[in-house]
Amino acid sequence: MDVNAIVYAAVVLGGLGVLFGAILTFADKKFAVPVDERFVLVREAVAGANCGACGYPGCDGYANAVVKGKAGIELCTPGGQKTLDALANIMGKESAQTEVQVARVLCQGETGVVKPRYDYAGPHQTCHTAVSLAGGPSMCVWGCVGLGDCVKVCRFDAMKIENGIVVIDENKCTACGMCVMECPRSVIKLLPKAARVTVRCQNQAAPRDAKESCDRACIACRRCVKACQFDAIHVNDNIALIDPHKCTLCGECVKVCPTNAIEQLA
Repeated sequence: MDVNAIVYAAVVLGGLGVLFGAILTFADKKFAVPVDERFVLVREAVAGANCGACGYPGCDGYANAVVKGKAGIELCTPGGQKTLDALANIMGKESAQTEVQVARVLCQGETGVVKPRYDYAGPHQTCHTAVSLAGGPSMCVWGCVGLGDCVKVCRFDAMKIENGIVVIDENKCTACGMCVMECPRSVIKLLPKAARVTVRCQNQAAPRDAKESCDRACIACRRCVKACQFDAIHVNDNIALIDPHKCTLCGECVKVCPTNAIEQLA
C-alpha cells in the first residue's frame, strides 16, 4: 500500500473538514435568527415537563407564546407559584397568588363496592374501549373504569390503580390536567387542594338505581344539605355538590351521609 497516497488522502479529508466547518460557521452567523433573550429565561423558569397542560406543544411552544404576548403567564400549572412569580418578573407583570389545585377522583367504585356488569377481557385494555361496549364493565356508567388510561398519560408518577380504581398521590400531582382530559367518564376533576371535603360520586341516576349499582353512591337524600350550616351543599341532578369556598371543613355532612359518599381528607 502506497504510504504517500494514504497521507495525501488524510490531508485532503482533513482540509475538506476544516473548509466545511468554516463554511458552516459562517452560515450559522450569517443566517442566524435573533432569539429574544426572554425566551431562554422563560424556558428555564417553566416546569419542563412538556405535559401540554398550558395548551401549547411543549414547553418551547409555551415559552415562545409567552414572550410574544400570545399566552398568559399563569398557564404552567406544574410549575406552580414559583414559575408564575418567575415569569411575572421576566415579563414585567404582576404575579397574583394562585389557588393550589390537585386532581381528585370523584368515584369510590372499588372492586366489591360497585356492581359488575361483565368481565372485560378485550384485546385493548383501555378505558375508552371498555366504555364503548354495553356501557362499560360495571353497573355504574358514571364511575371509574379502572383500566388506567389516566395513569398512562401522567408524567409525574402520581397515579396508580388499586382495587379496580385509580388512586392519586396529591403530593406528586401538579394539576396539569392531562388525566382530566384523558378520562372518558370525566371522573377526575381539578379541585382546590384546600377543599378537603369531597363528594366522591357523580352518579346522576335515580337514587334507587344509583344505590343498586354502587354501595357508596350518592342517593340525593339531602341529609348533608340539612346538616350544613354554611349553605355549602346543594343537590343538583341527584348529586350533592359542595362549594369549596363556603365549606368550613366542619365534617357534619360526612357524619350524616348514609352511603359514605362524602369523604373528608386529613
